[in-house]
Amino acid sequence: MANKTISVHIVTYNSEADIMDCLKAVQYQDYPVDRIIVVDNASSDGTVRNVEKWYEGAGGDDKLGAKGEESEYGCPLLLNSSNTGFAPAHNQAIAASDADYVLVLNPDVTLAPDYVSRLVARMEAEPGIGSATGKLLFKADPGTVDSTGLRMNKARRAFDRGAGEPAENWMESGEVFGVSGAAAMYSRRMIEEISVDGEFFDADFFAYKEDVDVAWRARLLGWKAYYVADAIGYHERGWKASGRSGKPLFIRRISYINRYKMIVKNEPLRTVLRTILWSLPYEIAAHGYMLLKEPKVLKAWRSFFAQWGSLRKKRKWVQDRAKRKKGRVR
Repeated sequence: MANKTISVHIVTYNSEADIMDCLKAVQYQDYPVDRIIVVDNASSDGTVRNVEKWYEGAGGDDKLGAKGEESEYGCPLLLNSSNTGFAPAHNQAIAASDADYVLVLNPDVTLAPDYVSRLVARMEAEPGIGSATGKLLFKADPGTVDSTGLRMNKARRAFDRGAGEPAENWMESGEVFGVSGAAAMYSRRMIEEISVDGEFFDADFFAYKEDVDVAWRARLLGWKAYYVADAIGYHERGWKASGRSGKPLFIRRISYINRYKMIVKNEPLRTVLRTILWSLPYEIAAHGYMLLKEPKVLKAWRSFFAQWGSLRKKRKWVQDRAKRKKGRVR
């Protein structure tokens, strides 16, 4: 197993408070990490300075110096002149690596030392697994689950499995709908097979639900996702403390509209009517609320219609390949 190469990809944006702990946790993994790629989206705080300091082996960390500092990790720091978003920035990192496995990692996540090795072992044991995640716990309350993967209900609303529940309730590993992009391991084979026009994450999503979109596309094309219960990570996820009202309007807009983008791309024709019927009560309630409380969020439909041509092309790509995959399975 140790001959499989691993690259860890972290996208930062004003991540000064978290990035050093995140990098050190990656550094101390018991499975050799070949490259750590950080893409910074025009941070205005000390994020870049901290990353450069870490790459240089500064800060009194003996282990980093002993490992040969930058040379062993092959750590590039990619600097964007503007905030391109989570999805495009991670596509940059994926293009800069040819590793067998890619760990997409949020800067506010720290990992137990065996996180990578446990995920790779599970994926190597079953080649049909294209993505995997461990048990993500809240840093502020490590007895509480942040995510054990993704689930999707019949109304095509996606949620983090187990969020807010006691960690002891989630001791059993198993297949899941998908994995959270906060600490997701993806196989290169799956990345190459399901990328659309060279994009693994849909760049039109900017951020939010891009991991759900990938999970749905992967399932349509025959790939499994897996939850490994004894691989542990800790997630800050600070915005949850302030709830929906604490998120900027821009974020609320893209989180809202990206759900509809992924439905257009991934919903099979044979299930469209069923999904409409299941989602109708939610749509009526949600849009009634939006009209009364957050009408500005609904302006997100401008981007939806502006990207309609692109969405149709992506849908055709996904659905055509899903049909061929289903035909081969039969």
